[in-house]
Amino acid sequence: MSWGSMRWLQHIQGNADDAASAVEEYLHPASFPGDVQEFFSSAEETSIEFGTTWYRNLVDTVYPCHDGVRFYILRRDGHPVAALPVLIDKSAVGKHVKSLANYYSALYAPIIAPGLDIAALVPLIRAIRTRHAPLGSFRFAPMDPQSPGYGLLREAMQASGLATFRFYCFGNWFLPVQGRWSAYLAGRDGKLRNTIKRMGKKFSADGGTMESVEGGPGLEHALKAYERVYAASWKIAEPFTGFVPGLIRACAERGWLRLGVAWLKNEPIAAQIWIVAGGKASIYKLAYHQDYKAYAPGTLLTAMLMQQVMERDHVAEVDYLIGDDPYKQSWMSDRRERWGLIAYDPWTISGLIGLIREMASRIAKRLKSR
Repeated sequence: MSWGSMRWLQHIQGNADDAASAVEEYLHPASFPGDVQEFFSSAEETSIEFGTTWYRNLVDTVYPCHDGVRFYILRRDGHPVAALPVLIDKSAVGKHVKSLANYYSALYAPIIAPGLDIAALVPLIRAIRTRHAPLGSFRFAPMDPQSPGYGLLREAMQASGLATFRFYCFGNWFLPVQGRWSAYLAGRDGKLRNTIKRMGKKFSADGGTMESVEGGPGLEHALKAYERVYAASWKIAEPFTGFVPGLIRACAERGWLRLGVAWLKNEPIAAQIWIVAGGKASIYKLAYHQDYKAYAPGTLLTAMLMQQVMERDHVAEVDYLIGDDPYKQSWMSDRRERWGLIAYDPWTISGLIGLIREMASRIAKRLKSR
């Protein structure tokens, strides 16, 4: 089946007061018309997770058989002004909408044109509710609570009559890059600097080498090395085996990939996936072979890639993405949070049940904190 030749489209007109608005429904980014492709490309400048390259890989490797994948596009006067990539899940008592994201996703957002107001976004929420009635809830995460899209989406759901709540997802450590590598390293903890210096000498003396692969003939060899390291690490096996290889190849095609591999006597002992795009370096995956932990290969590889993105790629930010792992504070300087939104329709059975549970849970937490 060729997605590129399919244009699954629903045209859902609003009421008379929304006459200039229409909502379109697509099943896959391959079926987007040119102006929608451009709309997603503009969002990709903020984060690759907002673009079609990311969504193509996510749908093809994680949700290839899920019949609930949807991309809703809001048009005003014929132009795309908002997009919601979602997943429609079904339960015994109804349907639920959630963001087209999972544990591979560090950030999600509605794609919204500058200047769009809450009233303009309401027809999009209304159209999705009508299309999938009875629809019990909406759940969007992980999001940047400081972004315009977060506030707009929250208020649009409230204006649509949904009981809407915020919830915490995880911490996100990052580094605004200022100056060169040498100045940055001088400002790190002495223990980290000593580890880099001491283990770097030992690793090199024992025949260790490191490389950063961006694409080309060595890509598949580096990909296999990453997979060997990951299999020998402490990490659990990937539940969707095609996602990471697909992401690596897609990033290589776009020029975003920095796949770092540490080798010792032809054996890969550490590997990291960094993604450089839009002036930001995202540390996406990292692993090391447990038998070679004494060399601190993960630390050495992070140092090499950090120097590279600072001095060659000239990024403005390095992002450690998901979680408050203590080691991230050794490299990063700032912390922000990712939050989510959940909204219930109390006029549906599943929505009312969800709302009662939500309120009971929040009341219990307040009482416990007191």
